[in-house]
Amino acid sequence: MKQNIDVNVPSVSTIIFTLNEEENLPACLDSVDWCDDTHVVDSFSTDTTHEICRQRNIPLIQHVFEGFGAQRNWALETLGLKHNWVLILDADERVTPALASEVNRLAQRGEPDVGAYRLTRRFYLWGRWLRYSSLYPTWVVRFVHRERVEFLNRGHGETQRVNGKVAKLEGHLIDENLKGLDDWFERQVRYARRDAEFEIESERSPGEQATIFSRDPLRRRAALKRLAALLPYRAFFYFFYSYILRFGFLDGRDGFMFCRMKAVYQSMITINKYDLRKASGIIAKGRETGRQ
Repeated sequence: MKQNIDVNVPSVSTIIFTLNEEENLPACLDSVDWCDDTHVVDSFSTDTTHEICRQRNIPLIQHVFEGFGAQRNWALETLGLKHNWVLILDADERVTPALASEVNRLAQRGEPDVGAYRLTRRFYLWGRWLRYSSLYPTWVVRFVHRERVEFLNRGHGETQRVNGKVAKLEGHLIDENLKGLDDWFERQVRYARRDAEFEIESERSPGEQATIFSRDPLRRRAALKRLAALLPYRAFFYFFYSYILRFGFLDGRDGFMFCRMKAVYQSMITINKYDLRKASGIIAKGRETGRQ
């Protein structure tokens, strides 16, 4: 018997993660106004994030941030979600109408052998899509069955264990941070420290090795990150890869500037790894000599 599917019937829960997102949150909420079960998980914002949710009658719950993976797991396990299929968003992301129709259709149809879906994000800066310099397409897992996925902290981001297949969505997210470059660089400082810690820990216990020749784009991306962590002059190689090999120059001067920004981030990781190793050596030396 053919299943009756109406993409206009909400069949998806949405979770939005925030920290001082008063500039970005309204557009994100507007993009999911079709959803009948939207929740905001906030890491104790000090701006008007709470007021924005109150005015829109969107439930907001606060939880201490312990990593993106841990935060997502806590939300999936704790919130009283109405639907099994969940769309996971950061506040600087927006859902396109095509993606909204697609996820509702898939949720209603149901795929018992699928645990999650991956999709692409289109990164916007200075009012335009930086298609090439942002290394599009990069894939993220954001549409999940709440009982079939476990997220794991991985540096400043996350990865996941999925009970079932990871399928592909045709629709995409719009990723546009409206808070300006000061905020972008402030976040990179935090992210670089977490990525440095993760890379050092991975060197001690490398675990399963992904391959850049994998057919899975998520595994290819993980392998490229591992390779980048081993390269000398990683900032230079990142710039060459993104601006030349991935055609970032086709984005014009905006692409040149963004590739430089991302190369600076690679330098920040290198410097943080150096600092962490020096600090570890000083602590170890102090223990050996009896200093506290």
